[in-house]
Amino acid sequence: MDRERLVVLSGAGVSAESGLRTFRDSDGLWEEYRIEDVATPQAWQRDPGLVLAFYDLRRAQVLSAQPNAAHRAIARLEEAFHVEVITQNIDDLHERAGSTRVMHLHGEVRKVRSTRDPLLITPLNGPHLRLGDLCALGSQLRPHIVWFGEEVPLIAEAAALVAQAHRLIIVGTSLQVYPAAGLVHYRPDGCPVHVIDPADLPLRMDMVDHRKEKASVGMPALALELLRGT
Repeated sequence: MDRERLVVLSGAGVSAESGLRTFRDSDGLWEEYRIEDVATPQAWQRDPGLVLAFYDLRRAQVLSAQPNAAHRAIARLEEAFHVEVITQNIDDLHERAGSTRVMHLHGEVRKVRSTRDPLLITPLNGPHLRLGDLCALGSQLRPHIVWFGEEVPLIAEAAALVAQAHRLIIVGTSLQVYPAAGLVHYRPDGCPVHVIDPADLPLRMDMVDHRKEKASVGMPALALELLRGT
């Protein structure tokens, strides 16, 4: 028998419990940087050295962070379900927790890509990316991150995954960042939705189970319920 397909949409609230701050933490500040100065194409054109230094900091934090109970609970669901994780997070904590199918909508901080060919993506060997580090085509490498103002290239693929879901789990996101927030509307008719986030959410649909809890509390409890029900 085919396994039930679970699609998990995870957001910054999951990574925050591993000590990774989000860009919404301090009125538009992100580790004391303004988003406009470090996370836009214009910032890259204006001061690429500052952008690279910022992502070196982010990368160092990711390397020192560890998966938390929410990451591990999501990975554990693969014992009984076909699980697809669609994350807005740029860290690799889902993978390190054991999830095997993870789509990063907004890129991955431990990867870099060519400024000439955006499909030329490689792992970063080491903690630092510097000016003068070149891709195989001879152009400067940049962080493999979807910056504010850029298109999200995987959004159509993510929508197709949600459209095939038997059950949708939304964890650690208040569904404020688009286009990722719009993915919930691609769920099939009759597909139950579980939401784990302390905030009120802009969801007006049937079959929604909203648990106003932190990811590290609500996700393990939900995983246990679903695994016991199989």
